[in-house]
Amino acid sequence: MCEDEHDDGMARRALFLTGAAAALTLGGVTFASGAGAAGRTETRTVPGTLPVGAPDFVYLPVEVPRGVREIHVAYTYERPSVPAGTAGNALDIGLFDERGTELGGEGFRGWSGGARTEFFVRADDATPGYVPGRIRPGTWHIALGPYTVAPQGLSYEVTITLTYGEQAATPAPVYPPSRAKGRGRAWYRGDCHLHSWYSDGRRTPAEIAALARAAGLDFINSSDHNTHSSHPHWADQAGDDLLIMLGEEVTTRNGHVVALGTDPGTFVDWRYRARDNRFGRFARRIRRAGGLVVPAHPHATCIGCGWKFGFGEADAVEVWNGPYTPDDEVALAEWDNTLVASVRSESRSWLPAMGNSDAHRDPDAVGRPQTVVLADDLTREAVQEGLRAGRSYVAESKSVVLAFTVSGPTGEHAGVGGRLKVAADAPVTVRLEVSGAPRCTARFVTDEGVLFTSDVLPVSGSGTVEWRTTAQYAAYVRAELRHETAAGPVPGALAAFTNPIFLGS
Repeated sequence: MCEDEHDDGMARRALFLTGAAAALTLGGVTFASGAGAAGRTETRTVPGTLPVGAPDFVYLPVEVPRGVREIHVAYTYERPSVPAGTAGNALDIGLFDERGTELGGEGFRGWSGGARTEFFVRADDATPGYVPGRIRPGTWHIALGPYTVAPQGLSYEVTITLTYGEQAATPAPVYPPSRAKGRGRAWYRGDCHLHSWYSDGRRTPAEIAALARAAGLDFINSSDHNTHSSHPHWADQAGDDLLIMLGEEVTTRNGHVVALGTDPGTFVDWRYRARDNRFGRFARRIRRAGGLVVPAHPHATCIGCGWKFGFGEADAVEVWNGPYTPDDEVALAEWDNTLVASVRSESRSWLPAMGNSDAHRDPDAVGRPQTVVLADDLTREAVQEGLRAGRSYVAESKSVVLAFTVSGPTGEHAGVGGRLKVAADAPVTVRLEVSGAPRCTARFVTDEGVLFTSDVLPVSGSGTVEWRTTAQYAAYVRAELRHETAAGPVPGALAAFTNPIFLGS
């Protein structure tokens, strides 16, 4: 399609399939063949309109000739007014190189979603969110993602500029180490859902690392939306006091999942819905790359944020996301229901919970909340193992410290994520030691519901709460700390909660 060609409909364009999800491929954009003089540029502008019901992804092919050293793309789209309660226009953008757009293929070169109106890619550099590398000749694709489309349709204009000349060398990536100094087997604090300027965040890796240290964190995980481009930019922020794991927030149209602690340079595709039956393939991709599969904010109300893939492939679930809201209260209740179901299952496998900040920009607080995990050391593998086993609790800040145990009549005991093997009628003592939670109330939650609520803790925030029960009465028990009054939109908002301890043989 030349810059003066315009087609307002989709009727005359072919509809193809990418994996199992429908994707529209537009007519191609061509440039002059052969290398131009160094520094010479060529520009093409392509207009179009997408109607309501457009496919999730629209690909604009661009024929890139030899001798190109930089690709620059800019785009605009109309945002007409819409009636109250009706979604307006929102158009995401990304780039695939000459290796193609195959689902899970090698052609991915970047994604900025709706965070940027332009980007460039060169061998030696790229806009945050995009991957530097050689500009090879062939058919590249600009990927448009019509997130929402107004009733009037989504009219857009894409401008592609090629710059000719010699290409510089691509720098070899340097990644952060997979271990920090640590304290041996200990409780470590982390925040595994964070966004930098490599997706829709506004903070640099250096700013995030500084905030993580100030929040008392021992580890963090990068999780930019639909791109791994930040991975080589964290190495100089790691240190003996901070383990930096690498990952991605895989942002599909039917929910988001944090790929937690994958191998450096791992890209996980997101271009599918629950109905396409593709999530299992990419969950396995995450695990093969050494990561954990963690559905994020499963009851968030933003379009496409609610989790619809089920939890059969999950290693943990993010129950608390950022400031505590009604969404989190619902997620906590649903997670508790999975614990009840696990008690009935033969395998007795259960899904651990965690909490993360999902911080993007000021005033989002890094480390609010944070997951505190018992790990054998401060390494990627040890932290992941602690999370996978549920040896963890979630606290609103570094100030909150918990010790949660159960003990039996002859000295048997178990901690968070464990099992106390006792007879059904044997007396069991549940003990919660708390500091840093002034005027909070402790609750013990079982498969039957809340069976014990403590008096309000003193202003000092420290105290010990005990309760006695049996395995027959409580198949599991977990602890919650609730604020005495509303700390936001939820009365009695959480200050902390633990994963469960199971009771019985």
